[in-house]
Amino acid sequence: MHPASVTAELVSARDVVRRLCRDGLRALFGPQHGFAGEKQDNMIESGHGVDAELGIPVYSLYSETRSPTPEMLGDIDLLLVDLQDVGTRVYTFEWTTALALEACAAAGKEVVVLDRPNPLGGELLEGNLIRRGYTSFVGLYPVPMRHGLTLGELAALVNLRMAGGEGGPGGRSDGIRVRCPGRCALSVVRTEGWRRRMLFPDTGLPWVLPSPNMPTFDTAVVYPGQVLLEGTNLSEGRGTTRPFEIFGAPWIDIRAMHRRFARRRLPGVVLRDHSFEPTFHKWAGQVCHGFQIHVTDRPAFRPYLTTLALVQDIIAEHRTHFAWKEPPYEYVTDRLPIDVLLGDPAVREALESGADLRALERSWRG
Repeated sequence: MHPASVTAELVSARDVVRRLCRDGLRALFGPQHGFAGEKQDNMIESGHGVDAELGIPVYSLYSETRSPTPEMLGDIDLLLVDLQDVGTRVYTFEWTTALALEACAAAGKEVVVLDRPNPLGGELLEGNLIRRGYTSFVGLYPVPMRHGLTLGELAALVNLRMAGGEGGPGGRSDGIRVRCPGRCALSVVRTEGWRRRMLFPDTGLPWVLPSPNMPTFDTAVVYPGQVLLEGTNLSEGRGTTRPFEIFGAPWIDIRAMHRRFARRRLPGVVLRDHSFEPTFHKWAGQVCHGFQIHVTDRPAFRPYLTTLALVQDIIAEHRTHFAWKEPPYEYVTDRLPIDVLLGDPAVREALESGADLRALERSWRG
């Protein structure tokens, strides 16, 4: 669970489970950024603790371990997963769930996922699959960057693949709860009323920050592309009030970048000049020149292609200033962070060489 684990009336799932199970709630588990979502910066581990009110353990699955240990699972019969995902492969909640499935399968524990809507909908997919040998904690299974799955669907897919099965998520349904085939005893409680065409605002649900730098739905819309800036020396807007929507660096030539980007004629997006001074993270305390991404047509907008185009243009215009970030990144120490994020170094090479990104995009669809 995490802060976004709430009902439509904003009641904490922790409190709901406590009320329903009474003394049956034996432990709490938190993903990256902590059970309370308190870790603002990226790649900051959380420690374990004790719930002050309930007196039960609060285990961090972004600590010395990313997977529940046998000791953590020893006093439970069933692990309940309730996390708001954002529909992007590199969002670690997906892989925390996958590792929990593996651990529970090994320990003979049941898992129930309380599914939630994919904020980006379930119809549009974008991006390459992970190349063999490039799996990591930001991509353990081969799905596109924008994958169109709910967390429950992804869990069902992972569970099937763990058992060596093929195909997509599925299973036996009693109308609400779906029992999913695979290695782990997994059930998914389906979302009520959600349709694949829906974006998050269509659900009528309140947006609660799933992580500290995901403050709005607009952030989630650009995130499948803008997260790539974590692998560069560009500020992705951390340390501002609009992370991932705002980006830049002290040396960006605004006019030159506008000229290059205008030639792309990419759909559904406008770049507005925006200078900013990050309060922490990259370029903290320095004035950065850059842009805010304004999405004018959400169905037409392609976040992954858009950011690839932006990075390719910045490389071409600022070769002496631009640089890829050095390792480590999300527990990977022997590869460039951008390759970890992309899942395939061939995409980075295409950016460096100025290759036709539209042709690259067509190859993913093939």
